[in-house]
Amino acid sequence: MSSAIEWTAEAEACLKEIPFFVRPAARKKIEKFAQEQGMSQITVEVYQQAKQKFGSK
Repeated sequence: MSSAIEWTAEAEACLKEIPFFVRPAARKKIEKFAQEQGMSQITVEVYQQAKQKFGSK
C-alpha cells in the first residue's frame, strides 16, 4: 500500500525551513502522522500539528 501523500505548495515551503539533511526523515514523519489521522494531503495546518506533536520549534 503506497498511497502517495499530496503536499500543498505552502506546506512544501514550510518543509524547506527544515535543514536539508533531516528533511527526508521529517517528511516521512509528517506523512506518517497525516496517514494516521486519515488525511491524504499535507497542508500548512497538518504540518504545524505534526511539528507540535514531534516537539519541533
